[in-house]
Amino acid sequence: MESHAADHQEPPAQSMESLSISSSAQASSDSLNSKSEMSVEEKFRIIRSVGEECIQEDELTKLLEKKLEPVCYDGFEPSGRMHIAQGVMKIISVNKLVSAGCRVKIWIADWFAQLNNKMGGDLKKIQTVGQYMIEIWKAAGLDVKGGKVEFLWSSEEINSRAHEYWPLVMDVARRNKLPRIMRCVQIMGRSEQDELTAAQILYPCMQCADIFFLKADICQLGMDQRKVNMLAREYCEDIKRKNKPIILSHHMLPGLQQGQEKMSKSDPSSSIFMEDEEAEVNLKIKKAYCPPSVVEGNPCLEYIKHIIFPWFHEFKVERKADNGGDKTFVTYEELVADYETGQLHPGDLKPALSNALNKILQPVRDHFKNDPKAKELLKRVKGYKVTK
Repeated sequence: MESHAADHQEPPAQSMESLSISSSAQASSDSLNSKSEMSVEEKFRIIRSVGEECIQEDELTKLLEKKLEPVCYDGFEPSGRMHIAQGVMKIISVNKLVSAGCRVKIWIADWFAQLNNKMGGDLKKIQTVGQYMIEIWKAAGLDVKGGKVEFLWSSEEINSRAHEYWPLVMDVARRNKLPRIMRCVQIMGRSEQDELTAAQILYPCMQCADIFFLKADICQLGMDQRKVNMLAREYCEDIKRKNKPIILSHHMLPGLQQGQEKMSKSDPSSSIFMEDEEAEVNLKIKKAYCPPSVVEGNPCLEYIKHIIFPWFHEFKVERKADNGGDKTFVTYEELVADYETGQLHPGDLKPALSNALNKILQPVRDHFKNDPKAKELLKRVKGYKVTK
């Protein structure tokens, strides 16, 4: 894209070539064979574990019975620094889907971020943020080597296939009344009471069209995107399309402070960012809401459940012998039991959580410290003002 080239960066299409996006020749025959030999039940178990909700499970089973490589769609607005839910949880989800034989299309929604006035609507800044996010996923362990993960820039894809895209958008818009579209504005972090621009009314119609444009079998997005995914299923009924997209909605990680339902990029204390230094992680977790013996609404336990256990498959606590000595928990249920009874105290849980998070994030820190391109991207992104 010209805006990148003008700022001494490679256009998205060129810079993506190094990410092993679509070269299926790189996938080893062994891994392909192991995935094709995996039973439908095993594939279902892995894919279903990604979502807090699945609409519909029977449709997912039928899909896996008839299609060897289902197409999953995941998308994001490049809108600022990346917090740990967008970073680590996406890696966990995408790697699971790839392990079950899926192809994953990650939609870099740069035009959507511009429509939603992110980065003040500055497309050049938005695309710089998109590059920064890809650098993070690569460094942190996203499985791009097998050629099963594609990064697609919405501006490029829509421009190159405009004759396919815009008739879809127009048809979605034509078949829906304005109140139905307004119910979807939550996907942009807005509410129906907000004073919306015309662009923000167009946004849900476009996101609905994305699903069909990308030929997605599965929509793998957060619970906050559920309404527009349901709009896509309703659209299928309108056009008498038999195969509806399956909705696999993942859990939304809360903010670190009491009562924060989700993380906020505009509030640095609400979340861990992917390139936070070790001391920053330690301080944020130390200050995080974590009442003794209380599991419900405890963000530290949420982090352990949705990040630490899926990543390490265990949680190690180091503590003095007087406090029970070192212990390794192998299930979340075991940890909850100790926490509820007071056998595990926040004073021991928090340092263990910080330690585990820092192990995950260290490769990202190293990458942004040692790679000149990544270092420059981070410097720019940190200098941008986040706009709502």
